[in-house]
This record gives sequence, C-alpha cells and structure tokens, in this order.
Amino acid sequence: MTIQDIRSFNRFYTNVIGALDYSRQLYAPYTLTEARVLYELAHAPRTDAADLRTELSLDAGYLSRILAKFEQDGLIERAPSEKDTRRRRVTLTARGREAADLLDERSREAVGSLLATVPANERPRLADAMRTIRDVLSAGRAPRGEDVVLRDPGPGDLGWIVQRNAALYSAEHGWNTDYEGLVARIVADFAEDHDPHLERVWIAELDGRPVGCVMCVRDEAPGAARLRLLLVEPDARGLGIGDQLVRACIEFARGVGYREMVLWTNDALTAARRIYQRHGFVLLAEKPHRSFGVDLVGQDWRLDLHSGQD
Repeated sequence: MTIQDIRSFNRFYTNVIGALDYSRQLYAPYTLTEARVLYELAHAPRTDAADLRTELSLDAGYLSRILAKFEQDGLIERAPSEKDTRRRRVTLTARGREAADLLDERSREAVGSLLATVPANERPRLADAMRTIRDVLSAGRAPRGEDVVLRDPGPGDLGWIVQRNAALYSAEHGWNTDYEGLVARIVADFAEDHDPHLERVWIAELDGRPVGCVMCVRDEAPGAARLRLLLVEPDARGLGIGDQLVRACIEFARGVGYREMVLWTNDALTAARRIYQRHGFVLLAEKPHRSFGVDLVGQDWRLDLHSGQD
C-alpha cells in the first residue's frame, strides 16, 4: 500500500458520504464539524469544553467559535464544571437536543439509503472490511471509556437487548427462559407504546458494536421514573460503561421533571448494586423469592432526584 492508495480511498469515501457538502446532504444548517460537535454533546459521557477539544482533536479557537455560535442559537448552555471550576461544562438545551436528534435521524436515513445499494450477501464483507480498517489503524490500542458512545437504539437493537440479557444471565447466573420472557415483555411494551419525551433507551456502543444498554420508563407511582435492564457485556466491563448508562438515565429523568427514580434488582447482581450505590440509590426493601429457576432476594432501590446532583 502507498500513500496515494490511502489518499485515493479518502477522496472516494468522502464523495460517497457527501462529506464535502454535508449541510446540503442532510438538509441542515451545520457543517460536518459542527454536526460532530452536536453529536458528541448528545452522546459523550463528558462534555467539558476541554474534553470535546481533546476527543475531536480540534483547535481551541475553532471549537470556541462553534460553541459561541451554538450558544447564540440557543442550542447549548455553558457553565463552570461542578467538579473543576476552571473548566467549562457544555450541555444541550431542549432546542439543542432536538437539533441533535434531527441530525441523527437524517444521518441514519442517509446511511440507510447508502446501505440499501449494497446487496445483502455483500454486507458482511463490507462490515468485516470496515472492522479491519479500524483494528489496523488503532494499532491494537486497548479500548477506553472515552471510546464509548451512548446512542438511541437503531433497527435490531431492541431485539439485541432481549437476546443479550437472556444469554448473559443464563451463562452468569443460571437463569432460565422465564427471564427472557420478562425482558421480551418489557422491551415489547416500550416498543409498542412509550412517550419519547418521558421514556428512553440508551445503547452503549464501542468500536461500532453494542456493548451495553439501559432503559428509563415511567413508573406506576406519580412522578417516578424506573430504571430497567442495565447490562454491560463482559468484555467491555471495567471501562465505566455501567456508570455512564446509569448517569445518562438519571440526568434524563431529572431533566424531564421526574421527582424520583426507582429500580428492582436482585442481591446476586453485586456489580450493578455497587453502581446504584455510587449514584446515590438507597435500598428500601428486600424480599426472598424464587424466579427464573433460582432462589433470589429481590431488592427495591430509590433515588431522590432533587436531593442533590449525581
């Protein structure tokens, strides 16, 4: 391979995806760089200006001008970081979230149109080639928490949640298909009837593949949100993905006006319980039960969303 080979491929691919005329391609008033900043603000676990600059390898002045434009347009708010007042935390406003969601939707449509031109029998070969490029150019670097992206579910992701929950809990805890049935009902209820303003699912993605998930849905109790189906793949644990997912759930629930967040788990899930405790959940009650083919102790946990910031 020569330098010219890579440059030729770059020219080919930027033409294929319309990178040189991004705003016209997606019918949006943003450049490719501006759209990427919006995407990071909507999905990245940390949104300090310094983190954005590092993650996107952007010149500080250039990023500052983009953020100033977003602030003027009412897309973001900037304030001193709660953890370090020398840093500036950047958060999307409701208008900014709508803009990011619209861009994400149009990007999915554009990629879907591109993929529709690829014969079904060629798609695995294309996916393998893309993974090969990523693996080779990453030079075997170990994954980091910063590489994880939290995103909305795409086609097939809800089915993935059911399949991975069933497979992992069977392998790690010996649970039977009753649990798969429970997860399937939870996911089906969400897919068939949910309020997108008050309920949400996140998929944690690493190197182009899903490695975790969580759901925030309305609870029966007025003013309460319920956290459900937190999961992290075994080979992706240790990167703080569970914390990212729970934090996203809490921030969303707090942002849309829930007063409290509740969840039900079991004593055997020690890693998940440690995450809940780190984020301020308090154990309310325990009750032995036999479910999913094993003896368990069910636990109810609660977080007051107005008692302090996560």
